[in-house]
Amino acid sequence: MTGKLYLVPTPIGNLEDMTYRAIRVLKEADLILAEDTRTSAPMLKHFGIEKRVFAHHQHNEHQASNEIIRFLKEGKVIALISDAGTPAISDPGFYLVREALKHDLPIECLPGATAFVPALVNSGFPTDRFCFEGFLPLKKGRQTRYKFLAEEERTIILYESPHRLLKTLDEMATYFGEERLISVSRELTKMYEETVRGTVAEVKTHFETHPVKGEFVICVAGKGTEAKAKNQEPGL
Repeated sequence: MTGKLYLVPTPIGNLEDMTYRAIRVLKEADLILAEDTRTSAPMLKHFGIEKRVFAHHQHNEHQASNEIIRFLKEGKVIALISDAGTPAISDPGFYLVREALKHDLPIECLPGATAFVPALVNSGFPTDRFCFEGFLPLKKGRQTRYKFLAEEERTIILYESPHRLLKTLDEMATYFGEERLISVSRELTKMYEETVRGTVAEVKTHFETHPVKGEFVICVAGKGTEAKAKNQEPGL
């Protein structure tokens, strides 16, 4: 009898966003895989989840997956969580899922928290068609990606870290133009949640004089939708 791999989303900030089902699955699992056991420990303790927790991150997922597959074949129920949000979305998980599928093992991903959905809805940009890019390449291929995205007509969603935000906004001014409309959300679901909307130039000016802290989600209006978005009166 084979086990089952669950991918369990965890809150991106506010612990009240944890679902009852996610708590139950984590309590019933034989073991939990966490991106960073130090980060997950307070969250698991908060919900009274006392299970064996093993590290599963980008540096060990290839080596660890063979043993995890063996546990699943032995009938173990394993839950994978990331530091925040849904596993495999700009976080470890894709490789393990692919390996489990190769061995015809059952997988189930629970619905739950992820940062880009509230950022997209908050942006005021079209949500019927969009593309999620996650983190852009740091060096090789970054310029090429910008040139490709500059022609994208759908709403574009990017992740960015605080120490690269201003540089990224500079690059957007170069490739998308200073007048392209964007929406930048930070610290989603947390006490200091903030969404800043406007042109690339306006948003850059804002963050040059305000704290650049937390994790950022950048939504970019697709090419040709600027006029439509302006009618919605976005502002800082």
